[in-house]
Amino acid sequence: MSRSVLVAMSGGVDSSVAAALLKSRGFDVVGATMKIWDEAREISFEDPRICCSLSAVEDAMAVCDRLSIPYHLLEFQRYFKTEIVENFCREYFRGRTPNPCVLCNTRLKFKHFLREAERLGCDAIATGHYARIVRDADTGPFLLKKGNDAGKDQSYFLYGVTQTVLARLFFPVGDLTKERVRELAAQHGLPVAQKGESQEVCFIPDNDYASFLTRRFPQAAEPGEIRDLAGNPIGTHRGYMNYTVGQRRGLGVAHPVPLYVVEIHPEENLLVAGEKTDLLRREALVSRINWIAAAPPRARTVMAKIRYRHREAPAHIELVDDLALSCRVRFESPQEAITPGQSMVFYEGDVVLGGGIIERVW
Repeated sequence: MSRSVLVAMSGGVDSSVAAALLKSRGFDVVGATMKIWDEAREISFEDPRICCSLSAVEDAMAVCDRLSIPYHLLEFQRYFKTEIVENFCREYFRGRTPNPCVLCNTRLKFKHFLREAERLGCDAIATGHYARIVRDADTGPFLLKKGNDAGKDQSYFLYGVTQTVLARLFFPVGDLTKERVRELAAQHGLPVAQKGESQEVCFIPDNDYASFLTRRFPQAAEPGEIRDLAGNPIGTHRGYMNYTVGQRRGLGVAHPVPLYVVEIHPEENLLVAGEKTDLLRREALVSRINWIAAAPPRARTVMAKIRYRHREAPAHIELVDDLALSCRVRFESPQEAITPGQSMVFYEGDVVLGGGIIERVW
């Protein structure tokens, strides 16, 4: 068993309890926060609700002091800017809706953070995610499973993990409920026991996506046409970057029933709007798939989730390339607002089979 573990400390209660639990189990624990902000940028990271903010660093340091473990602040600004923020902006510019948390886990935590652990002499890494890792029959591949707290399960964001990483990764709170995590934080005397949740997109603290994006791509803020599904002009939008598939608010089109964004065509600076039933789609092409344990058969029925808070639904997947990096997905019943750029994750029971990026929908 690995004895030295580098814990990704966000300053929140989950990662703090993860560190406390590992120490109580006899591991040599080291805490570290990924510094993802740059004081020269226009983004302010002083809001205490934001993951990895300046105040979060102070909280993480206080927890490590309480646990009497070493602490490091890791310089990840360059990685975060080029691999997370710039990708996020490019995807929106393409009329897609990315999930930066998926990429942050795959690139920062499971790649760069693990590399830093090796540099610091640690055998493994740990995070405060609500997910579980088990070994299939003790000799087979490692499996990624949902967290025991259904309301907090974060396995959706972790499908990019590989067998190499799973062998050196711990999720100490994955078996626990959030309520129990807070109880343990109080029992260990951690100063973050009652700290609130962080925002999902940490680099847009004011939640103003439009301003953040249009500062980088001002051409995407130019007004354009809104058409109905028959191609008839019905209104004018405020720049396609202000909208996502399934959005109702902000269309500003007078219509007998509510209208929603059904399609985004950035090359034409065009939105297509329709009624709620027009958001229903049955099929999608998913690419850049990571199969966690092994590639599935050429065809298989699974449970698929099209976004984090969406209920899983039965779907048939069929591989479309020899490397199993892409598949065609057909749901048994139509799903609402399947969105290009988002992740689709495949499950079998509580096991995460893998996932990828939604490319096309029909």
